[in-house]
Amino acid sequence: MKTAVVTDSTAYIPKELREQLNIHMIPLSVIFGQETYQEEVEISAAEFYEEVKVRDLPTTSQPPIGQFVQLFEKLAKDYDAVISIHLSSGISGTYQGAITAGTMVEDIKVYAFDSEISCMVQGFYALEAADWAKQGKSPEEIMVRLAEMKETVDAYFMVDDLSHLQRGGRLSSAQAFIGSLLQVKPLLRFEDKKIVPFEKIRTRKKAMKRIEDLLGQAVASGEPFRAVIIHANREEEAHEWKTELEEQFPNVEFMISYFGAVIGTHLGEGSMGLGWVKK
Repeated sequence: MKTAVVTDSTAYIPKELREQLNIHMIPLSVIFGQETYQEEVEISAAEFYEEVKVRDLPTTSQPPIGQFVQLFEKLAKDYDAVISIHLSSGISGTYQGAITAGTMVEDIKVYAFDSEISCMVQGFYALEAADWAKQGKSPEEIMVRLAEMKETVDAYFMVDDLSHLQRGGRLSSAQAFIGSLLQVKPLLRFEDKKIVPFEKIRTRKKAMKRIEDLLGQAVASGEPFRAVIIHANREEEAHEWKTELEEQFPNVEFMISYFGAVIGTHLGEGSMGLGWVKK
């Protein structure tokens, strides 16, 4: 049985890597006024952060079901099944869209997977699924492996500017105002499929140190882990952090990724995150 792997744009897997591993991508969109852009296709992360400096914050939208149907029908010509891996169903209807589209196509069986997270941590699932598919594993075996991974996946995000969360309805105006006055850098994480506050920390430096400590607790056994540093237009800082983390945690393989347009809309420029999974 030949299995295809699909994920959405919020996994932020670089195009070259997607092509190399044969991972198919369906884009979410950002909407500036009357203009809609498919992220990672029509607008890059760098272009997005330039746009929001001069325009109002956009809204975001999930892929239309028809786009899923079109992709699945195309894949049905060469594949028997598709594993479709998406950002948390608690913050987007994309996963549900994949399920619905799966019932509308013939000649291919769709297995939708709710990553319950987003960004490159979601991408870890797609990378693993692509590797297992290449080895000829069945879609059922791949889904079991993805469920196993969920046991050791974790991620924490530090938000630099609370106004984005407040405008997106994820934080009250009073909380944002008080937080800004106190220079609070909230640490967030995914819990029960939603983004929730984890801790409030006074400075950026302390917030990043706290995330390091959380990673340290997770990898203390010395077993091999894979981790990703995720930045919102802070590439230089991400590389510096990677160098520091590599010295501290020799059993962890680090990579760097970014918050693209859709997730960047909600978290804002300057945000930093760290996510990991046991190999």
